[in-house]
Amino acid sequence: MNKVYRNLNEILTLEGAVRKDGRRLLPEDLCLIQGGAVVLENDLIVWVGKTSELPINYQSYQQIDLSHHVLTPELVDSHTHIVFGGDRAQEYADRLNGVSYEEIRKRGGGILLTMNETNQASIEDLFESACRRIERLYSYGVGTIEIKSGYGLNLDKEHAISRLIHKIKKHFEPRIKIFNTFLAAHDIPISFPSSADYVEEVVLPLLEDLSKEKIIDAVDIFHEKNYFSSDDVKKVFLLAKSLGIATKIHADELNDNDGASIAVEFESLSADHLLKVSEQGIGALASSRTVATLLPGTAFFLGKALAPARAMLDAGVKVAIASDFNPGSCHCDNILLIGSLAAPQLRLNQAELWCGMTLNASHALGIGDQGAIVPGMKARFALFRAESLSHITYSWGNNLRVNFP
Repeated sequence: MNKVYRNLNEILTLEGAVRKDGRRLLPEDLCLIQGGAVVLENDLIVWVGKTSELPINYQSYQQIDLSHHVLTPELVDSHTHIVFGGDRAQEYADRLNGVSYEEIRKRGGGILLTMNETNQASIEDLFESACRRIERLYSYGVGTIEIKSGYGLNLDKEHAISRLIHKIKKHFEPRIKIFNTFLAAHDIPISFPSSADYVEEVVLPLLEDLSKEKIIDAVDIFHEKNYFSSDDVKKVFLLAKSLGIATKIHADELNDNDGASIAVEFESLSADHLLKVSEQGIGALASSRTVATLLPGTAFFLGKALAPARAMLDAGVKVAIASDFNPGSCHCDNILLIGSLAAPQLRLNQAELWCGMTLNASHALGIGDQGAIVPGMKARFALFRAESLSHITYSWGNNLRVNFP
């Protein structure tokens, strides 16, 4: 149906960010329109401007008054671990009491604890809990969500979870867009003598099988000391490339392992975390199309220093922000809250913040036709009951997002 959203207090177009490919943004690149209108034809944006300047040929379209509202591109959470069983609340208390993440893992906690809980859960229970979590994200204005596997950590369960995420994708489309990422290389079960053995026996065979089913959108790997090595990453990424599957990487979180440079070498969609990224890694990212996805909620949750966002942005890196919602290292699913809290510490201006949660986050998933409100883009929006864009990020913890009338 053709329609016009009109009389909006503000429209966040991000037209300037589109022109700059999401890099080196200034506040004016928000390209806000006061008293704005958006014209849609078959869910495609065909005109954006002031309501007072609406061309007469659109007057016959359905007119929807959105006074006292702000329209933004829908939020994109490009890094989540939504499918899991159980919780790790006790671990959070342990960390507050001084126990390190690495020590918790040695005790059998961390990802391996969630692996056990997830393997004990039925696919039906995992589906229902994931759907509840997705609806909650949607209530904040998130309309596109990446979901990773990675808590089965065996052939059968990882296969089942990738299929489950595909089922979730079909369940929610087109209202919510789901991106299915294969992350069997998330940790190494104690039954395997090395990461290389696990990669050879589980990750690579499963990746080949799933590629035949055409249900995964990307493959990810946790590249870190005592997890998966550079050799492991290259084996997985070379196979993915031969199969035509995009890559992503958990990089340089606990140590500088030059994961950012590996991501660039393989033209990965994104390198995520980057708390310990080096100048060399930043330089590599700046000269590439690989998006640096920052996960400040994880740093907050673990009590670690944030990623060097300002150095990346000033170097020309394309930066996104995601929640990393998971049961262990960031049990917070509200990307807008996380971004609003982190922006002063990361020294982000408003354009960098909003582009990081919309346009650049879309690019971190290889999606090029959303993330801004400009003609030719898909009509994927978030609507907020607010007087201005500034009020949305100013109101920490207040959910101002509303449904369209």
